[in-house]
Amino acid sequence: MKNKNYYAVLMAGGVGSRFWPISTSSYPKQFHDMLGTGDTLIQKTFKRLNKFVPTENILILTNERYNDLVLEQLPLVTQEQVVLEPAMRNTAPCILYAALKIQKMNSDAVMIVAPSDHWIEDEDAFARDVTACFEKCEKEEVLCTLGIKPTFPNTGFGYIEFEKDGSSDLKKVHQFREKPDYETAKEFLAQGNFLWNAGIFMWSVKTIVNAFENYQPKQYQLFESGTSCYNTNKEREFIRENYPKAENISIDYAILENSKSIFVLPATFDWNDLGTWGSLYDKLDKDSNENAIVNSKVVSQDASGNMIRSPKDKIVVVDGLKDYIIVDKEEVLLIYPKSKEQDIKQVLGKVKDAFGDKYA
Repeated sequence: MKNKNYYAVLMAGGVGSRFWPISTSSYPKQFHDMLGTGDTLIQKTFKRLNKFVPTENILILTNERYNDLVLEQLPLVTQEQVVLEPAMRNTAPCILYAALKIQKMNSDAVMIVAPSDHWIEDEDAFARDVTACFEKCEKEEVLCTLGIKPTFPNTGFGYIEFEKDGSSDLKKVHQFREKPDYETAKEFLAQGNFLWNAGIFMWSVKTIVNAFENYQPKQYQLFESGTSCYNTNKEREFIRENYPKAENISIDYAILENSKSIFVLPATFDWNDLGTWGSLYDKLDKDSNENAIVNSKVVSQDASGNMIRSPKDKIVVVDGLKDYIIVDKEEVLLIYPKSKEQDIKQVLGKVKDAFGDKYA
């Protein structure tokens, strides 16, 4: 029996431009089967949450343009569960909006906010970790997050510094740290009390709404003024008119950097944020030449360490390439060094300038 007070907010509004050309603004990565498993990333995330959160208590936060994609890929979800953003305003406004909707449904609710495009293999461990945080949030006015134990000095993630005192599994957060340079990241790992920030948060609706009232009063007043409209046929009109007025700010800056009652649980599951082609390569099985292959039938000669993806069963012949991203998609072919994967965003900008938005 799933706990009726458990709710989930699945964040599915991003574009994932570093996964271009597969991920585009009209069809972003969360709606693709990036690993060739038979499920898209959003489908995997929904099923993972649905193991312990009732189906009707899962809200999908996304941009208006992805509404049909969400309903197509998640047939158990009703239109009322799709929370549509009429404008891009970062994570704080949409989380407050969803929390107020949930609070109106169930004032005793605890909720998880989770990205729709991460990869987690041990889903039972994930459920145990989230439930442990839920139980603390039900008893105390605290904000909880899951931190990932670092395996190397990654400069692509923010870090969570926790206080070393105490024997509890849940650690008091000292501060959130921005993405570091390599030397700073090495220092973080040496100190032993730093975790990667996975962007997975848990709290009671009462606690998060109170935090907005205290730390972001203008934002709170803007969205609280629509309480009578939420979960009614007046909601869309209110949101279309008022959402664009919200400040463009992340939940990290708006709430987490201000709160003094944040706890982090070091995750007991494997995790990959699938943020780049290189992170996807790391997650996939490799052939005898260390090539990671999705969908393709590959013939290779003197080719190793490549990330290769094509339409289903397309034959790809590769000779003399090492550590490249090779992605074939209809009208676009990308052949690009893995070492420069962070520059794909800039490449996308050049493609737009040269050929328009059709391919972006």
